[in-house]
Amino acid sequence: MRVRIRTTSPPSVLLAVALLAAGCASGDPTRPTPGPAASAAPHGYVEGATEAAEQQSRLLLGDPRTGETRVLDLTTGKTHGTARRTGVTGLTTDGRFGYFHGPQGTHVLDGGTWTVDHGDHVHYYRATIRDVGELPGGPGTHIRGDSGTTVVTGPGGQASVYRRADLEQGTIGRSVGLPGIYAGPVVPDGERLIALTRDGRGPARAVVLDRDGKRVAVTHGTCEDPRGDAVTRRGVVFGCADGALLVTDTDGGYTAVRIPYGDDVPEDERATAFRHRPGGTVLTAPAGKNAVWVLDVTGRAWTRVGTGPVVAANTAGEGAPLLVLQADGALHGYDVATGKETAVTAPLLNRLPQAPAGRNTAPVIEVDRSRAYLNDPQGKRVYEIDYNDGLRVARTLELDIRPSLMAETGR
Repeated sequence: MRVRIRTTSPPSVLLAVALLAAGCASGDPTRPTPGPAASAAPHGYVEGATEAAEQQSRLLLGDPRTGETRVLDLTTGKTHGTARRTGVTGLTTDGRFGYFHGPQGTHVLDGGTWTVDHGDHVHYYRATIRDVGELPGGPGTHIRGDSGTTVVTGPGGQASVYRRADLEQGTIGRSVGLPGIYAGPVVPDGERLIALTRDGRGPARAVVLDRDGKRVAVTHGTCEDPRGDAVTRRGVVFGCADGALLVTDTDGGYTAVRIPYGDDVPEDERATAFRHRPGGTVLTAPAGKNAVWVLDVTGRAWTRVGTGPVVAANTAGEGAPLLVLQADGALHGYDVATGKETAVTAPLLNRLPQAPAGRNTAPVIEVDRSRAYLNDPQGKRVYEIDYNDGLRVARTLELDIRPSLMAETGR
């Protein structure tokens, strides 16, 4: 079906979809070695995929009340119906696959779009949307993935590794259990896994594992009461009682750096659930009821921005505004350096209660390189926001379900 699109400016030009010449060598260790006929395929290519000239973003959407799910293609404006998922309580993504979390397990949906970033150039792909299967784990299960590995960490701290290549072929595949118990999600980082482990009653310590779970490095970094994690270009970030712990690969050796708040922060004002543009180095998190934390990973510094009642927050990164959905239903933009409000929309959603950090069905703000997306469950719509143009509403994407859950793929 096709969504109805209302624009406040001329409609955006649809992104071109074209095969591009491969511009890099084919030695990616995270994918099977291609046969002779596929030797010219670029990094990140998967059989049946099409390379595109621009980013191919799609929104995965779900209504926990009815179990209805949709995939909204932001390039074509079309929605694709997918199987009903009853009992879904949350939705996360690794950039390609959507993970619909439920009471008994997690359903995996291939969103069919992804980006492979090589630093000096980027590949964009699109493929068929399809159901993959079920991963184990109920409430409290964390799933983290990258181009080679998907790791499922259960609420008890046990973790299992799945091959990304199997998911790309439409099957869950076999898992490899990691030895030990972990104090938070095990996070893939290239050929390594970054984890927090606890020996005795002391704080958790950051360790580096290979994909079989063997320890290859133990850092000096510790993290008291870890909650929240994020992957950035500078390394993996864990939220801790006194700030954050950054685990980064420097010339082949991993180091852990503490980024403290600088002041004592009450527990209810800690940053415990990060949101950011994928790959970006500026993170956001609620700082209690009326403020937002902004963590500059590159500068290794926290900034607390007073905003008023916070429902959701995000940012595109350095130089971009801090985006905050507040209880008045409007989207507000703030300059992080000064803390001043720079723009505000008319109320887009009905007046909202403040959402506790980590609440899975509250509206969210998804951010990519040029646009932000805000879901309006009551209005059965998604707003596309040009955050570089005074928070202009570029498109209103109307739906036939209440999109209480939303995640963006293709980034």
